[in-house]
Amino acid sequence: MDGAMGLRTLLCVYLVSLLTLQAMPALGSAPRRAKGSEKRQTVDTAVNGVFIQSLKVNCKVTSRFAHYVITSQVVNTADSAREAAFEVEIPKTAFISDFAMSNKNTYIGDIKDKVTAWKQYRKAAISGDNAGLVRASGRNMEQFTIHITIGPRSKATFQLTYEEVLKRKLTQYDITIKVKPKQLVHHFEIDVDIFEPQGISKLDAQASFLTKELAAQTIKKSFSGKKGHVLFRPTVGQQQSCPTCSTSLLNGDFKVTYDVNRDKLCDLLVANNYFAHFFAPQNLTNMRKNLVFVIDISGSMEGQKVKQTKEALLKILGDIQPEDYFDLVLFGTHVQSWRGSLVQASEANLQAARDFVGRFSLHGATNLNGGLLQGIEILNKAKESLPELSNHASILIMLTDGEPTEGVTDRALIQKNIRNAIQGRFPLYNLGFGHDLDFNFLEVMSMENNGWAQRIYEDHDAAQQLQGFYKQVANPLLVDVDLQYPQDAVSALTQHRHKQYYDGSEIMVAGRIADHKLGSFKADVKAQGEGREFKTTCLVDEEEMKKLLQERGHMLENHVERLWAYLTIRELLAKRMKTEGEEKASLSAQVLKMSLDYQFVTPLTSMTIRGMADEDGLEPTIDKSPDEMVGPRRIACLPQPAPSADAQSNGVHAWLPVDTDPHFIIHVPQKEDTLCFNINEEPGVILSLVQDPDTGFSVNGQLIGSKARSPGQHEGTYFGRLGITDPATGFQLEVTPQNITLSPGSDGPVFSWKDQAVLRQDGTVVAINRKRNLVVSVDDKATFEVVLHRVWRGSAVHQAFLGFYVLDSRWMSPRTHGLLGQFLHPFDFEVSDLRPGSDPTKTDATLVVKNHQLTVTRGLQKDYSKDPRRGAEVSCWFVHNNGAGLIDGIHTDYIVPDIF
Repeated sequence: MDGAMGLRTLLCVYLVSLLTLQAMPALGSAPRRAKGSEKRQTVDTAVNGVFIQSLKVNCKVTSRFAHYVITSQVVNTADSAREAAFEVEIPKTAFISDFAMSNKNTYIGDIKDKVTAWKQYRKAAISGDNAGLVRASGRNMEQFTIHITIGPRSKATFQLTYEEVLKRKLTQYDITIKVKPKQLVHHFEIDVDIFEPQGISKLDAQASFLTKELAAQTIKKSFSGKKGHVLFRPTVGQQQSCPTCSTSLLNGDFKVTYDVNRDKLCDLLVANNYFAHFFAPQNLTNMRKNLVFVIDISGSMEGQKVKQTKEALLKILGDIQPEDYFDLVLFGTHVQSWRGSLVQASEANLQAARDFVGRFSLHGATNLNGGLLQGIEILNKAKESLPELSNHASILIMLTDGEPTEGVTDRALIQKNIRNAIQGRFPLYNLGFGHDLDFNFLEVMSMENNGWAQRIYEDHDAAQQLQGFYKQVANPLLVDVDLQYPQDAVSALTQHRHKQYYDGSEIMVAGRIADHKLGSFKADVKAQGEGREFKTTCLVDEEEMKKLLQERGHMLENHVERLWAYLTIRELLAKRMKTEGEEKASLSAQVLKMSLDYQFVTPLTSMTIRGMADEDGLEPTIDKSPDEMVGPRRIACLPQPAPSADAQSNGVHAWLPVDTDPHFIIHVPQKEDTLCFNINEEPGVILSLVQDPDTGFSVNGQLIGSKARSPGQHEGTYFGRLGITDPATGFQLEVTPQNITLSPGSDGPVFSWKDQAVLRQDGTVVAINRKRNLVVSVDDKATFEVVLHRVWRGSAVHQAFLGFYVLDSRWMSPRTHGLLGQFLHPFDFEVSDLRPGSDPTKTDATLVVKNHQLTVTRGLQKDYSKDPRRGAEVSCWFVHNNGAGLIDGIHTDYIVPDIF
């Protein structure tokens, strides 16, 4: 029996029984019910003999620098050992800085450079059962988990510390703690303490899971002068989902929002030879804008994406001010613009633009380079030929859901083209719709051009996400903002030049002040506003600094310095994304040194936990997950050589999995449809899945049978062994449900599915995600995923097996073949004559494909790439008889003698 409890920033300590035992009552009596909860009955808060004594989040904010400590104590009242897993979700922007765990002994985290830390583990990169890898979770969070075995009638305490700098958006700072205990907690508490030298102007706290009445009873909030405080401490009775329930209603976001007074133009904070400068002037006139929206209308935007994009564009057009100028650019295979030049946002023009948005349709591939260059040309020409527009704030916004497949497709060349065309004149904001794109490419391109990139998640609120982004840049107040400091007094400055400053945001600069130079320290700010130049000089109020130090003491000194370190590390990591070779190595060295100096877990450091060991004698490690482990799913469009627009619209947008018994699924977005077929062969047979004769690259899979079946029942077969080989580099990988072996013919290293590792051999990268999947990226030419299917309780399959997914294959040769490989090439099909099938619950139809006319049946298969346990249903037309007529030849043509 499993039980769990949790908290976010998610706190989630979940408890797993090591033996099948009946849950025992908690030690001592149940907590006394608070006033107002008399109707709620006493409940046993233990799960299988284990209960959560306390779960507390303490957050201290000093001048936007937030320091979080999460502490949980778990008690095992059973007479045998139990396993507890401390699971926490923290913001993606945060850095873990400390971890401690105590049972009978205390274990402390120790941060080292990743290379040194990983050398301590077998096979150079491993995390055992106790490991605490940090993974992406949801839109804005990362999940941290660590396991420990608690002895009989014992307790364990976990404590995690992490830090972040709060960013002002839409006139406020947000602190989000996602609460999801899944279990009643004896002492549950969120305590947020805020200290802002400017004074707090507003403060609020809300919980999405509480009624207004219960929120009023349980959330205490107050602020006065520089200090604000929020306390959430529900009793066990107030946590119950109903008066007689033993389940918790705590499930959702706990959010604290606040802002500070803006009475003064200057907000300079100095402590211990470090300074932080917060710049957010108020009461400025909004600048007029030159806006160009560059929108992807390729075939992959079909369905909800284009519907939500149009909905958002219509709302945004309604928000454009009459004094603004704008245009729209659409790109698919070809590029088209609405007007081809900027026009004023008169009501007539806005209505014409709405009509244009309402009627444009999708077609073709993704000429991203051409679309962006057209948008840039419109803005550049307006500035050159229309003097009245030259002082406007120009903004370029692009939305795409895919990768460049038409025109210029080389990413490095596209980035160079865009840099050369913009030349620093205005910012570029890239919006990436969904996961089927290279978000790093969009992010780097935005950063190179003074903007930022934002992922738009495919969900019911995608239109609201798009509008939310636009609100952040809708009201520029200043352009060409330059914050200058005396060169002889200041060093190690963070970014101090910004292309634009928007209403509701804040520019933050930090740096070091040289010894004995505080007297000459100042900040000169220059920028261009609406119709006038903006200038101001800020000086340090030393008397005020002394008072602040008396009020906040060491915490103020510590937080200002760590704020500078945090900003510097994040900026260096961003620069590192854009560089290669020696420059990248230099930036990596700087990040590593600062991460170690300030004890931050960053992409270049790991935290080991001294004194603990798993069953292999290995210390657990805490890591930020490398990009390869959580990279986006890529869906490649494979164009024919020099195709016509009509021919190209019939191409396959390849997403090719084979999974379970074994079901081959061919997804064709241009057709808004999917084909599927099974291969029925005996256990032990090896099938060719992907074979590229030009390079020798291949993927073969060996079938295994189900261990349990009824007499006379068809024996299900599954892939139990995969072999991936690339003769050009000598790369070989063998994968089974038990082990992953690199170079099996040469006694290469063997990994288990309990490992978390990234392996590199020449240009091939293998990322093993513990007990879940592995991703193979071959020299940036192809990407494949292997999904592990473990035996779950109640599963119809009685042994583990593998699924195989082609994620990206753009650069494989046109002669690539195999049961999956043949579908990497464009092909066309038509489905007609829908009619009732022999099974009245299913529909039959006629499929015309590859000069064959076949009877197919509508059915459901499953995609397990994101959820190996439950999967997601995929509706498809099922081709009978081992895919006869759909696959080239017959299925026995694909039987091969060896796995390599």
